Parts: sequence; structure tokens; C-alpha cells
Amino acid sequence: MKKSSTVSLVTVSLFASLSSIGAFIKIPLPYVPFTLQVLFVFLAGSLLGSKKGFQSQLIYVAIGLAGLPVFTQGGGIGYVLQPTFGYLIGFMAGAYVVGAIIERVSNPKISHFIIANFAGLAVVYFFGVIYLYIALNTWMGVESSFAHAVMIGFVYSIAGDLVISIIAGFLAVRLYKAFQSMGNRKYPIQKESSM
Repeated sequence: MKKSSTVSLVTVSLFASLSSIGAFIKIPLPYVPFTLQVLFVFLAGSLLGSKKGFQSQLIYVAIGLAGLPVFTQGGGIGYVLQPTFGYLIGFMAGAYVVGAIIERVSNPKISHFIIANFAGLAVVYFFGVIYLYIALNTWMGVESSFAHAVMIGFVYSIAGDLVISIIAGFLAVRLYKAFQSMGNRKYPIQKESSM
């Protein structure tokens, strides 16, 4: 039981750390830079499950709000005023959704992981775009239409994130057994014969 708790703590902490690393692998875009964070968000949900995946992102966000510069543009409690903070909320919810979907499949295949990632991506963008729209039109004082928020917060980066969702699906299949053997899952994994 103690070993299981230790492994759980280590894996949750690992994905919190990977999310912070992903924040610095980025392509600058107006307001919302493109990063590799969603890759680790989806892997956290797929490999750790809904609760632990959520916890990994909660720890990541908490560390950033506590002052460590682990976010794309720094850290600190004032980061809640950044127009991109909604995506961080989306990371927590997205990891949970990805994990919850995979947990409902007794024999997950590559397609299940990819579909779960697409659902998680929709959740991330839902929170991200709405928060961006509110931020621009309130405390940032930049009058913007919702269509403009969708353009800069969704359209500019969705293609890359869709590719990352697929890559994360293939990585999850390869890593799933290792995490299962550490006690994070109880179901077997089976690759699809064709994709």
C-alpha cells in the first residue's frame, strides 16, 4: 500500500513537471502561444487516470500560482489576470476528461486514446477561449468580439494541437503497459490491427 502511494505521488509529480517543461517549448503567437503542454496533459489523463491526471495539473497550476515561473509567461497569483489562464483551468479539466473516457473502456485501443484526446482538447479550448474573451473585454480593456477570441484562441493553434492529440494517442499506447504495471490501471491494452 505504501509502495503504491509512493508510485502514485511520483507519477503525479512527474506529469506536473512535464507540463511545466512543455510551457517553454513554444511557438509565439498573439495572446495565446502554441506550446507542447497539451501533450503532457493528455498523457497524464491517459496514463494516470481521471483523478491523478487532474491532480497532476492541479499541482502544476498551484506551483505556478505560488510564484514559481512554470507558466509560459512566468508565475505568481497575478497570473489569473493573464488572458491565457483559462487554458490552465482547461488543462485540469481536460486531463480529467481524457482519463474518465479511457477508464470507461475495458480494452482501450489507439482510436480510444485519440478520441479521448480530442474530447480533452475540446474542453481545454472551451475554458481557454471563454476566459480569453472575458479577459480581453474586461480587465485588459481590449474590446473584442467572440469571433475574434475564437480566431486568436482557437483557429491559430488548433491544427498543431490536433496533431499533438494524435501523437499523444500513439505514445499512450506504448506507455500504457508500463504505467499499468505500476498499479495505475487494471485493464489490458490491445493495439488495433490497422489505423
